[in-house]
Amino acid sequence: MMTDERVTAAIIEVIGLTRSIQTPTHRVEILRGIDLAIPRGQFVAIMGPSGSGKSTLLGLIAGLDNATSGRILLDGEDITGLSEDRMAGVRGRKIGFVFQSFQLIPTLTAEENVLLPAELAGAGRDVLSRARELLTRVGLADRLDHYPVQLSGGEQQRVALARAFITRPPILLADEPTGNLDGKTGAQVLDLLLELNRREGATLVMVTHDPALAEHADRMITLRDGLVVTDQAVALRHAQG
Repeated sequence: MMTDERVTAAIIEVIGLTRSIQTPTHRVEILRGIDLAIPRGQFVAIMGPSGSGKSTLLGLIAGLDNATSGRILLDGEDITGLSEDRMAGVRGRKIGFVFQSFQLIPTLTAEENVLLPAELAGAGRDVLSRARELLTRVGLADRLDHYPVQLSGGEQQRVALARAFITRPPILLADEPTGNLDGKTGAQVLDLLLELNRREGATLVMVTHDPALAEHADRMITLRDGLVVTDQAVALRHAQG
């Protein structure tokens, strides 16, 4: 059971979370009662075998799916059961996303892709300069007017990183952000993700199957069969810190 002190300090609270689906023959329990409290600014890696529920958990935190039971609070706001319109507003204010498949819009340039979440959220006048600043930080100052098809996989993921931070969200969710990249490019993207995380101060929750990536986190949570089986600090990060 989470103490009041942990709940107060947490920017993400997951309380008694379950998710199940009904097939024609039986009910599949994907998450079977998850309790988590993630403090502001922490980098958490979520690991587990295929089918353990890690991507489902991330999707529920993002409000992209509905829990069967339990509650999720983001920065003190209960998102359980919100309408899609209200949840879209929460995502616009509080959440940035980085996906394995980049999820860039092919008909928009790199700059336009980065600007899109801010424009949807009704951001102010400085948004264009911030988009260019972020693209410069990720090494794409000379690719502003390039379309996704003109960019390598690593460049597309760097555009996605810049897009995730454009609205200064307090929470960043990353689902296998290096999964479609080769080892060298994936390491570069991870370094950029960590640099932006430190500079922007966002809480980072990353689903990964790669222990080498998880070692860079402050905390590693392992799921198996829809349950948390380990939840521990990462020695490497603390040793290097």
